[in-house]
Amino acid sequence: METMERAVILSAVPVQPGMARYLSPQDYIVACDAGYRNAERLGVRPDLIVGDFDSAPRPEVDTETILLPHVKDDTDTHYAARWLLEHGCRQITMLGALGGARLEHSFANLATALYLAKNGVEVLLANEHSELRILCPGRPMQLKRQDWMYLSLFPIDGPLEGVCLEGVFYPLQDARLTSDYPLGVSNEFTAPAASLSCCSGYGVVVLSHADGAQSPG
Repeated sequence: METMERAVILSAVPVQPGMARYLSPQDYIVACDAGYRNAERLGVRPDLIVGDFDSAPRPEVDTETILLPHVKDDTDTHYAARWLLEHGCRQITMLGALGGARLEHSFANLATALYLAKNGVEVLLANEHSELRILCPGRPMQLKRQDWMYLSLFPIDGPLEGVCLEGVFYPLQDARLTSDYPLGVSNEFTAPAASLSCCSGYGVVVLSHADGAQSPG
């Protein structure tokens, strides 16, 4: 069974060519259903295509393809994530997984990101405006400010306990964040990097540009 360290999952929400900045030559690229159109936009060829092709015709290309049934429990993206996990992948970037007309797909893809993080994968979701990561207990995170303006933190799997935030306008020390009160929204960097950690629970970390700012690339 082939193994790969880094991978990119391309889901169906259209991406701009500038998002190619998230790709590296060593990435194993999986296109999910209509996500193969994003591969064309980014100028790359998928190593694998998976899907039931209910949102786009099956592409006529000479690429390994896994045809999924229409009636199934996994979304196409979740199937791709599980396949990569089974093949030893430890770092996954998800593009075309946020936004679009189907809001429920964004929630589903966030659940897939949590699934990956719980299984030890370093996961990143990105679109033109934001980056999302999963904060895990006992796995501190340091994020560079770069051109990001805001840093937000929300519980995603029960309360977040023992939260510490440094390098931001509203620091936290041994705090508790709950899903019914958005205490962690729209914090701001005050240092070149911010440090985050928690003792229990899982959180979604969102980096956003200043209002009206253009993403790089």
